[in-house]
This record gives sequence, structure tokens and C-alpha cells, in this order.
Amino acid sequence: MTDDSAAEDYSAAATLVRFDPPLPLLRAPVPSAAPNEGPVLAFRDAASWRAAWDAAEVSLVSQCEAGARSGCSITASRKCKPPWWKGLFGSAPTDYEERERCEEREMTACLEAAKEACIKFAKGKCIGPFRDARIASEGLLQNTDFDVWSAGSHKTSLCDNPQSFNPDPSVTNYRGGDLLDNLSCKDSDNSG
Repeated sequence: MTDDSAAEDYSAAATLVRFDPPLPLLRAPVPSAAPNEGPVLAFRDAASWRAAWDAAEVSLVSQCEAGARSGCSITASRKCKPPWWKGLFGSAPTDYEERERCEEREMTACLEAAKEACIKFAKGKCIGPFRDARIASEGLLQNTDFDVWSAGSHKTSLCDNPQSFNPDPSVTNYRGGDLLDNLSCKDSDNSG
């Protein structure tokens, strides 16, 4: 045995494994207003609910468009290739520049159509879960010792009238659909 193998490094710098810090919670349990119901998972406020919705939509659109690019490239290649029977009769050689221009046109048209479809798909997939998601009532976490979201940070709200969601002090949360209804009413009031 040599001195090198006997002098292995067991210092903290050599043996400590560093982990990434935990991600903050998107939703946390809040007390339910129902008497026999346990805590429910709720977003911290309307702004965090909206940010989660936006992030989910962006992710879905991105994944959908990536899949559409693959499908569009295959479709464009198939549409622009010369017919199989053209080679049988010894016709003119394939014009690869024209085929490339054709594929570019087809890809552009296909991706434009897919973009609109992907946006519609993402909205459709997000509306159900986020409409039913719960949002903690304003002031709920400031009046308890329940610190899961770093309640010391300032809160922002998308609603000007929190009373529409807190008609009763015992209400601890509301659904995202209530917020959607309130925002759609405000939009219709502003347009009229």
C-alpha cells in the first residue's frame, strides 16, 4: 500500500453532495369552509393562479408546435416530391431548387395553421383544471401561522373588488371559475 491510497480525502468539501434548493409550492393546503372537509389545495392569490395558467399554456403550445414541425416537414416533403411514375418514362431530371421552394411554401402554410390549432388546443386543455382550481381568499394567510408561500412577500391581485369572492369571513377560498366570471364581466363592461 502506498501513502496515496491511505491519504484519501474525507473532508467536507470532497464528500458533501449539494442539491438544488426545493421549488416553491404552486398550491398549498388551506382550511376549508365546509365543516367536515379537510384542507384544500389553493393558489396563493389570483396573480399566482394566472401565472401558473400562462406557464401551462406556453408549455403546451411549445410542445404542440414541436410536434407540428415534424408533421409539417413530412407533409411538405410528400406534397412536393415528383410523382413516382415520372422516373419510369425518362422525363427531365428533378428540379431540386423548385422542390425546395415548394417545401418552404408548404411548411410555412402548415405551421401557420398549426400555430392557431395549438393555441386553441392549449386553451382547451387549461380551461377545465384552472376553472376548478382553488385560490386562497385575500388575507387568509396573513391571519394565520400558516407560512408555505413566504407570506411576507407583497401580494398582487387581478381583482379590484375582493368582496365578490369574500361575501362571508368564513370563506377561505374560491374557484378559478369565479375569477374568470368576474374578469369576463369586467371585459364586457369595458367594451360596452
